[in-house]
Amino acid sequence: MADAKVIPFDDDRSRSGGASRPARRRTGAAGPGSGRGDGSAAPVSALPGAQVPEQPAEAGEAGEAEHEEPRHAMGADGSSGGWDRRIAGGLAFLRRRVTGDYDVDEFGYDKELTDQVLMSVLRPLADKYFRVEVKGIENIPSDGGALVVANHSGTLPLDGLMLQVAVHDHHPAERHLRLLAADLVFHLPVVNELARKAGHTLACAEDAQRLLERGEIVGVMPEGFKGIGKPFGDRYKLQRFGRGGFVSTALRAGAPIVPCSIVGAEEIYPMIGNAKTLARLLGFPYFPITPTFPWLGPLGALPLPTKWTIQFGEPIPTDGYPPEAAEDPMLMFNLTDQVREQIQHTLYKLLVQRRSVFF
Repeated sequence: MADAKVIPFDDDRSRSGGASRPARRRTGAAGPGSGRGDGSAAPVSALPGAQVPEQPAEAGEAGEAEHEEPRHAMGADGSSGGWDRRIAGGLAFLRRRVTGDYDVDEFGYDKELTDQVLMSVLRPLADKYFRVEVKGIENIPSDGGALVVANHSGTLPLDGLMLQVAVHDHHPAERHLRLLAADLVFHLPVVNELARKAGHTLACAEDAQRLLERGEIVGVMPEGFKGIGKPFGDRYKLQRFGRGGFVSTALRAGAPIVPCSIVGAEEIYPMIGNAKTLARLLGFPYFPITPTFPWLGPLGALPLPTKWTIQFGEPIPTDGYPPEAAEDPMLMFNLTDQVREQIQHTLYKLLVQRRSVFF
């Protein structure tokens, strides 16, 4: 029997422009005409659906025939197949939405919609508009529950959404942040449904504990409306963190507390005034007046393109405390103060390091 010869193929090229995948090859039974006696490479079979050019009868023309695959089978940059898969994936996604063939958890979280739609909408805002720089992402565990505690600011709660994108896109495990939101979020039409789909839930100890015990990353901003609605003159000065309910929840679940400092959100809507009467009429905690809103109308609602930095600090473990520690008010006060001081100190450090509000 003659020795077998290795038939070289052209290098596989990714048809998606990004992730690599094995090349599909058409196979057949070996026959007398399947090998090349002169050692030349056999022609690569065309992909399914592509037009196959006629093969020359002479072996000397085989090399030219290999490169006569029509241009529309693969674009010059190899992206045609990628677009085909995107369109097919999009149609499959729409079919599942129409037929209801998708899953939501007990809180209304829709992972597929969040990954494929909501994150895709928020990602350009984080990467291109605010140019969010993420530091210390390794302080968020790869598995198991953890409570991320962050400062809150910006007049509108965009910082929570950018925090959600930062955790998902920068963590090696692509973990999802389940934010605890105020009652007002779930009373607003459209916003209510989108918040549930994105994994947000009511800021109550019971829901937070259940999520932590399930191994989720939970996000909380204890300043609440006091932080997000504070005047511009008090920027980066942390407000009171409440009674330490988030610490009690972490203690009961045995989950670590990860302090998080966000710089850049304070300047997107510089709040120079508060129309309190109008806020009461509308049922809002405040009605902001900024240098652009309401003077410029809808255009004034466009946030300023500030440069953001999100830094996750060293986690504070809670699994070493006894079960009754969650009922100790002094311990909760001390841990709450420790988290608040760590966030405030990091804010000052980041402010000293940044060159400009916008760069």
